[in-house]
Parts: sequence; C-alpha cells; structure tokens
Amino acid sequence: MQQLASSAQLRASIARWALFTVPLCVGLGFATVRAIGSITDNPWFAPLHKPALYPPPLAFPVVWSILYVMMGLSLALLAAARGARGRGRAIIAFAVQLALNLCWSPVFFLGHQLTIGLAIIAALFIALALTIVLAWRVRRGAALLLLPYLVWVAFAGLLNWQVLHLNPAADGAPASGAVVRIEL
Repeated sequence: MQQLASSAQLRASIARWALFTVPLCVGLGFATVRAIGSITDNPWFAPLHKPALYPPPLAFPVVWSILYVMMGLSLALLAAARGARGRGRAIIAFAVQLALNLCWSPVFFLGHQLTIGLAIIAALFIALALTIVLAWRVRRGAALLLLPYLVWVAFAGLLNWQVLHLNPAADGAPASGAVVRIEL
C-alpha cells in the first residue's frame, strides 16, 4: 500500500487547519455571547427560577471555551482528511450543528423563547450525533473530540427544559424595554 502523505505532513496539515478552525469556532461562539450580553446580568434571565442542577455562572464560559477549542480541532481533523470518503458530508453536518448551536443563545436569551430554545437543542443534539457518526467514518479522533460536547448539549437541554418547567410564564415573555447595547 502506498502512502499519500507522511505522518509529519499529515500533522502539519492538521496544524495548519487548526490555526484557522479553532479561532473560527471560538470566535463565533464568543461573538454570539458578546452579541447577547452577559448572561448573569441579563434582566430577563437573572430573576428566573433556576433548577438545582444549574451550575455556577463561571462554569459556562469555561466549559464553552474548552468545547469550542475541541470543536475547532475536530473540524481541523476533518478538513485535513483530503480525499477521505464522507469528508464533505461530515463537514456539512458539522456546519449545520454549529449553526444550530449559534442560534440557540439569541433565541433563548434575547427572544425569551424557552420552548423554541428546547426545540433547537433537540435538533442540535440530533445534528451533533449525526456529525459524530459521519466524523467517525472519516477520522475517529474528530468524532471523539465531539463526545464531551454531545454530553454538554444533553445537559443544556435538561437545563432548558427545567427552566421552562419552573418558569412557564417566561416563555415568550416580551422584552423588558431595556436597550441592548452591542460593542465590537
């Protein structure tokens, strides 16, 4: 069997892709959070009843930072798998799940749509599971990097459901009239 690229060339290709994909995933995640403002100071979310499982507010930026880095590395592994069968499908599935991920926060925190947020998380879970299956066929490492993210999405879905259950009147509640300022 003939190798197309040496191990060193493959590692270099993954590293080059990671220089693009990791900042891309991290940047998109932080841009979304920046656009909606601080979650802990959110005038709509702060007074809501939180479930007993709700972690300390500091946990969210720490966990999401780690997950976005892992997502970027997973995407780098997929992107560097040139010529691999199913690579394109895995990358498309990755893009779909990332889009669902990025639309949840504005729907939940700005739109106050708890039920729609829960539906988005359900769709995200399915899209992410599909991404993991497709990535597994291309590069197992790419799929394994997404498993903690899948667990966190399941936990986020549970939190979303519990917040909805504890605060049914908050679902679709009109905005407080406060102005949201976005700084870039």
